[in-house]
Amino acid sequence: MMTISHRANKVEASEIRKAFELAKRLKDPIDLSIGQPHFEVPAPVKDAAIQAIRDGFNRYTSTQGIPELREKIAEIFKEEFGFSPPALLVTSGTAGALTLALMTILDENDEVLITDPYFAMYKHLVNSLGGVVKFIDIYPDFRLKKEKITPLITPRTKAIVFCTPANPTGVVYSKEEILMLVEIAREHNLLIITDEIYRTFAYDTRVESPISYYDNTLVINGLSKAFGMPGWRLGYAIGPAEMIEQMTVLQQWSFICAPAPFQKAAVVALDYDMSEYIKDYHRKRDMVYEALKDKYEIVKPNGSFYFFPKAPNGDAMAFVEAAINYNLLLVPGIAFSNHNTHFRISYAASDEKLHKGLEILRKLA
Repeated sequence: MMTISHRANKVEASEIRKAFELAKRLKDPIDLSIGQPHFEVPAPVKDAAIQAIRDGFNRYTSTQGIPELREKIAEIFKEEFGFSPPALLVTSGTAGALTLALMTILDENDEVLITDPYFAMYKHLVNSLGGVVKFIDIYPDFRLKKEKITPLITPRTKAIVFCTPANPTGVVYSKEEILMLVEIAREHNLLIITDEIYRTFAYDTRVESPISYYDNTLVINGLSKAFGMPGWRLGYAIGPAEMIEQMTVLQQWSFICAPAPFQKAAVVALDYDMSEYIKDYHRKRDMVYEALKDKYEIVKPNGSFYFFPKAPNGDAMAFVEAAINYNLLLVPGIAFSNHNTHFRISYAASDEKLHKGLEILRKLA
């Protein structure tokens, strides 16, 4: 009889997948659940990937990533932050970077603080590696507060993990919030892991990163969201040299390297102007907010492409099931939280589908 490990048994099936199971009976649903851009990879970037394949660039690359991609990422980082990255690793998506990072720092029963709500993967990765998650409850306004963080810290606490702009709330944390986190991390000698995959999607404010203020920061980013290529699995990590070095060793024996032809295409992508796409998502954000602000308890997001409203009856799963009866697919907040009170809307969709979905949401309210 097969024996499943204790660590594997700690990892639960995704609530997002459960929602998809509920929706299998739907024909051409109004899908506002998907956490990926609805636009295509730009044609010149596709062409670069195809050309790399035709040129035979299909073998392993160096574990760290091809030099021209690393140089391009370093150049963009320096333009953004005003200093060169301390160390850099190209990874198989941001998920690969986060997996390697947590493998590098966690021993059995070490603790990691994550915000609640959170990106679903954070909790499950920590659990699968034998760590312990401590949740920073940031309801109802989804802002970071010192009094909710410091009581959670123990001698076993290793890191704080968060996402800005955030999934699922769309919040961009302020400079004051980031500096507060840095102060706490410095006092307790903690690593900060900041997931900045939605950095491009910021509409009303600058995205502050702790790496500007604190050396013991690991920044995780990638190309999946900004360039519409989640299936290409391209990410990177920037942070302390010692940590990046160990992550590189672990990548040698796990992912080996990021996909070779797509690394070539990424060099072209990082020079491609995506500003019109971002402006369009800014417009969609405003459209959704204006349609729902008088019907739902809702925090206006200033980044990513999500809203996280409170379900009118306080039961998000029941609300999502009711929406399915109208052919509308959403994600219950329990997929991202210990609370089943909110639900996630993704406005990474065509205007036609958005208008239909918003009409249904107003009726359901």
